[in-house]
Amino acid sequence: MSREELRRAEIDEKERTAEQGTAAGLTSRGLADEEPSGDQISLSEGDAGDIRLERIVFIGRTYDEYLRMFNLKPGDLKGRTVLDCPGGACSFTAIARQIGIEAVAADIAYQFDPAALEAKGRLDIGHAVQHVESLGDQYRWDEFGGPEGLRSERTKALTATVEDMEQHPGRYVAAVLPVLPFADRQFDMTLSAHFLFMYSDKLDYAFHEQTVAELMRVTKEEIRIFPLVDQSSRRYKDMEKLLTFAAGNGWSAEERPSDYEFQRGASSMLVLTRS
Repeated sequence: MSREELRRAEIDEKERTAEQGTAAGLTSRGLADEEPSGDQISLSEGDAGDIRLERIVFIGRTYDEYLRMFNLKPGDLKGRTVLDCPGGACSFTAIARQIGIEAVAADIAYQFDPAALEAKGRLDIGHAVQHVESLGDQYRWDEFGGPEGLRSERTKALTATVEDMEQHPGRYVAAVLPVLPFADRQFDMTLSAHFLFMYSDKLDYAFHEQTVAELMRVTKEEIRIFPLVDQSSRRYKDMEKLLTFAAGNGWSAEERPSDYEFQRGASSMLVLTRS
């Protein structure tokens, strides 16, 4: 059996195991929408010792989606260190590294081996596409041309991420927010997609403030967070309070439109800049 056949057999076995776990009711909650990243479980310290793969939704976006989402061009990132947090199955780090950008991803999911994550990711993509298709009018399908286009892009991101994790594991750092294992001002820029604000019904204001404080600690220049709404496209209710907190810690804030909109109403980002 070739190396690739062995790898495929291992993934197939992991998929069967993950499917059994899902069927047994081990997921922390039903899949709410297409957008979650890897940090899709309760992230309090009390849960940190009971992290199971079945409780994590491992879905991500492509490098090109990130550029549109955060209104970036490759030249904006050249020569800069960039943190993607939480990175999930997003291929930003993998592709950015290929073109000379010093990118690192952090996520609770990275404590698991790549084959297990790939198997879980493939299951999650299937569930997500089915769910989003049932809520079709809440999404702009011109982004992908339809459910199969969405499936293709999510699979593309997953495959690139897993392959890069296997080849360069040091780029993918396991971390449980709101604590990150990085030095003060280690990164020039931090990108954070589809986590903060998106799950405000499950993550309280204290968690948001602690997480933003940690992102500010490890970031030298700029933080970009997308989107500014929850899964029902409602603006985060404590946004002004959070912006006041950021200002009190020496960061200016600006809301900017994004070139990316799949979930209707999720079309703007927060840019925090160290003063």
